[in-house]
Amino acid sequence: MATQQSLSKDLNKLIERIAKDAPPGAAPQWAFDTEDSSEFPISINRDGSWHHQGSPISRKSMCKLFSSVLRRTNDGRFFLVTPAEQGRITVEDAPFVAVEILAEGSGQDQTLIFRTNLDHLVTVDAEHPIHVTEDRKTGEPSPYVLVRDNLEALILRPQFYQLVDMAEEKEQDGHILFGVWSAGTFFELGKVGRY
Repeated sequence: MATQQSLSKDLNKLIERIAKDAPPGAAPQWAFDTEDSSEFPISINRDGSWHHQGSPISRKSMCKLFSSVLRRTNDGRFFLVTPAEQGRITVEDAPFVAVEILAEGSGQDQTLIFRTNLDHLVTVDAEHPIHVTEDRKTGEPSPYVLVRDNLEALILRPQFYQLVDMAEEKEQDGHILFGVWSAGTFFELGKVGRY
């Protein structure tokens, strides 16, 4: 009974925070069964838009509420988890997109902050790194930043171009790397070549 009351209080706090339009925080760590085969008819497209039964969810506050209970397993499956129920959802790429970037300082003293489509504010650092993957067929880069709890944001093309404009070269292990600094850490965007 006490556990149920505690979970209800946590859920009510979460709903209050969303109602105030506050930035989403870390997801509550409610236990969930990764073998549960339940599915919700919810999907997130590559552009960060949320859909229910194929129709867009137009209320940003609803998407924020769902995102606050979003979890990702180590094998890449996505679930919405509440104390009462859980279900798997479909995510085309990453559950969030980075829509804005702010740079404070420069060079090694620079700090980068991303804002996602659901208003997460993410300071790029060792715990929230940037990484870039390349499409094997086209070679096109797909950059990401870790938002929280194994959940990433796809960095949109305009923001990636801003990163490229800020990037500098760094020599490491016989390679010339191209990347950006944030919070004292260098994040590789790509290799330029060997020296």
